[in-house]
Amino acid sequence: MPQRVRVPLRVIVGHYADSTVSVYTKIAALDRKTTGCEARVAYLSGLLGLARSTVESALTELMRPAPDDDVVELTSQQRTKPGGDGESAVRRIRATDWRREHGGWVPSRAAEALSPRQLRAYAALSYATATDTPVTLSELARVLRHRSGESADQPLDVRSVRRILRDLEQLGWISVQHRAGYRGRNIYTCHDEPIQPVLTEDIGEGVAGDLGQGSLASKEHHPTDSPDDQRAGGPIRRRRTTGSSASEDLVPLPASFRRVPAAPQLTFAPRMWQQIQYVIEPVTALTGGLSPWVAGALAREIVRQLEEGQDPDRLRARLEFRFASTDTIQDPGRWLLGPALARNGCGLVACESGRIWHTGARCDVCTELRGPGGTRPPWHPLARRPERPGTPSRWHECEACRAPSREPLPDGVCRTCRPPDIAALERRWAT
Repeated sequence: MPQRVRVPLRVIVGHYADSTVSVYTKIAALDRKTTGCEARVAYLSGLLGLARSTVESALTELMRPAPDDDVVELTSQQRTKPGGDGESAVRRIRATDWRREHGGWVPSRAAEALSPRQLRAYAALSYATATDTPVTLSELARVLRHRSGESADQPLDVRSVRRILRDLEQLGWISVQHRAGYRGRNIYTCHDEPIQPVLTEDIGEGVAGDLGQGSLASKEHHPTDSPDDQRAGGPIRRRRTTGSSASEDLVPLPASFRRVPAAPQLTFAPRMWQQIQYVIEPVTALTGGLSPWVAGALAREIVRQLEEGQDPDRLRARLEFRFASTDTIQDPGRWLLGPALARNGCGLVACESGRIWHTGARCDVCTELRGPGGTRPPWHPLARRPERPGTPSRWHECEACRAPSREPLPDGVCRTCRPPDIAALERRWAT
């Protein structure tokens, strides 16, 4: 079992700098010895990968009374030998009663493996998961706020928070179930040790053998630490790419996104752009008049769902089916970004409107959430809304996709699952 320390909530969400949280975590781990934390500043700097001045500033911040509640988190006692030679100071954290003061458990190893801002995000998620608190990106942005500069005490950008969480997930410190929680919030799981995917089997085909290509290298090229050696023609690390050259890795969104003017800063990899074109091919009749912003938002949403694990065939079939089963589309951009591309179902990526995409079997999670008789369970947020006069007291459910509906369904199926009117479609294409 890895060593864990409890970081007070006031340190996680308080005025302290991000590096101060890392220093506090490491000192709290070293303070578990009977003699206290005797580590020198240089030793702490080497463990945490921070500058000595940064560690000293963090120690000073912890030893001063907080401006909001005058609490001192760290005490330091200087020691001197009888001969006058000095020793490292003994530092101890504030004794707390964890039955009255909230805090989050953080592995001491995480302070060395993660950057200060990543560690703060991990500590906040650790507290949220321990208390079963559904947390959003905006709430995390207020915890990971700017600590200095002109934007001091301002919430962090949501995109930056999403990038931090993505890095934590790739490093294996957290697991994320996207939109599987309360009101579509993500469900996070914090790990005491980083969880990495299993390595693939070595098939003995040399470099890049798992892709069926690459060189059967018999002599390694060792990297160099100095970029000057590379310019001088010394040995460099060579990396074989599976596609084109580096200048061709990213292609800008063409000037015609199916005849749509595109945002100039939007670029995609060639393979990703081919998948985007394949997905939107059934609805090309609607993309002719989209604005640059809507076209870019549509492309980004397709890329996001592809990176989530959904197949291009699945997105294409969804657009094709909903386009054929929709009678009137007044705003193509709003329809494409809303009902057309949105995935119906639970938090499982494989769930498509109550069915498992690859097998076609009924999703057990959706069946359990809807309860017996097709009604919502009493704890569901939609069931808590007060009923307005004239609204039915029972939820109706589509017999095909199991989607809920407040209004009675004429044929037992929703509009999305209703068979298309072939005559109406022929008249639409004729005009």
